[in-house]
Amino acid sequence: MSTTTGSKERKERFETSSGIEVKRVFRPEDAEATSYERDLGDPGSYPYTRGVQPTMYRGRLWTMRQYAGFATAAESNRRYRYLLEQGTTGLSVAFDLPTQIGLDSDSALSAGEVGKVGVAIDSLADMETLFDEIPLDRVSTSMTINATAAILLCMYIAVGRKQGVASNLLSGTVQNDILKEYIARGTYIYPPRPSLRIVTDIFDYCAREVPKWNTISISGYHIREAGSTAIQEVAFTLADAVAYVQAAVEKGLDVDRIGPQLSFFFNAHNNFLEEIAKYRAARRLWARIMCDRFGSKSPKSQMLRFHTQTAGSTLTAQQPDVNVVRVTLQALAAVLGGTQSLHTNSRDEAIGLPTEASVLLALRTQQVIAHESGVADTVDPLAGSYAVESLTEQIERGATEYIRKIDEMGGTLAAIESGFIQREIQDAAYKAQLAVEREEAVVVGVNRFTVDHEPARHAQAIDPAIEAAQVDRLRAVRASRDAAACDRALDEVEAAARSSENLMPLILTAVEAYASVGEISDRLRRVFGEYEEAVTV
Repeated sequence: MSTTTGSKERKERFETSSGIEVKRVFRPEDAEATSYERDLGDPGSYPYTRGVQPTMYRGRLWTMRQYAGFATAAESNRRYRYLLEQGTTGLSVAFDLPTQIGLDSDSALSAGEVGKVGVAIDSLADMETLFDEIPLDRVSTSMTINATAAILLCMYIAVGRKQGVASNLLSGTVQNDILKEYIARGTYIYPPRPSLRIVTDIFDYCAREVPKWNTISISGYHIREAGSTAIQEVAFTLADAVAYVQAAVEKGLDVDRIGPQLSFFFNAHNNFLEEIAKYRAARRLWARIMCDRFGSKSPKSQMLRFHTQTAGSTLTAQQPDVNVVRVTLQALAAVLGGTQSLHTNSRDEAIGLPTEASVLLALRTQQVIAHESGVADTVDPLAGSYAVESLTEQIERGATEYIRKIDEMGGTLAAIESGFIQREIQDAAYKAQLAVEREEAVVVGVNRFTVDHEPARHAQAIDPAIEAAQVDRLRAVRASRDAAACDRALDEVEAAARSSENLMPLILTAVEAYASVGEISDRLRRVFGEYEEAVTV
């Protein structure tokens, strides 16, 4: 069949963010490499391209998990309870920068950062306040924390104990993805190899003690926020995942014991069809990796379950109400791609921390998609689209090629240490920025469709006085705790770090003795040292 080719088009070549050509018309031959039995299958069946559950949202909607946390534990607790009252179905905790890098609020290095980009958590006392009147056996909680993930997870377990909730009843996710910190984000503490040891200690402990917990959320989100393409997001995320599973296997853990507790975290960017295809390709590729590379026999180990967040990097301070449209399209792509949980960004996040009204609108966006659009009523509705199946196949192929290159380098750690992954992302980010500056890529309100006068916007601000108050609370905890018991517990953490003993039980004891995040992290620093990124010229 032919089509008229003489009609003038807007540009010579149309392509996705990954450089995949978007044809004028996709036809059956563009998807002929895709076999239904081999590459698609029914939803809930290997290789899970069409979804990890046979009924998907017909049985249960995705978890609506709004990311939140700011200032003090008490203020964040009020926001969580408000979100639960408004229909959010899962909590997602943002921690401030000092907490993320193992510093207490009274550290000189914490000055000016306490409570700014998330909630300040120094000790178990803060965690108790954060989840006050929130029953942990009836809520699923995700915690975006990496270098100090073991400490914060132990605090959560300890709060559960104080509420009378056994650890085997706790459900949620700890991000715990340290490799992407070296690649794209920077909130690491220790060098990569001891950091991997902590990750696998969490795998081992939770498989035995906290079986409902997702022990890691392997994150492509930050890789994409750093400027990667969709193909790179899939490739580098799954390469990280391979490194974690390999480290667990080398520690003697059974792949089918830890596999069901692995989860993933992806970005929802602007290129609608590419994003839907990206999620489908990631599911299929991960199922094949777990089956072919690691010999997994359990379907639950082969299923890629993922959380999605809409793309913060696409939000604009110019005409911020337009961000509502961007977020809606991104959220719809995530749902059509089969996400298990979703955070929708607020319209004012390019200006500051979101206001309560903006957060509510972001949540309502998910609820409209879930209950009014009809897209949740059938599973994988775009399956069989020549365009979507072609894009899915090309993304999988491109990601597979990247993983092959990383394997040839000696694996993910070697690729990080050589700077390969970082350079690939930087090059993609530079190319994307040039496209915006040359107006080859249109950003509404930024390089086209601008306005002369923007209305004044009032961003939510964090009261500087909260830092002094947080420091006072920390000092009060130190003064009231059993100092001898705390010191003994910290000594035992340090001793375990010098051995091969699992760190989690010792950290839990220290947490329950009200040792602080900074104190526990400092004991681990004594043993593991601190990572300094090599500067290449």
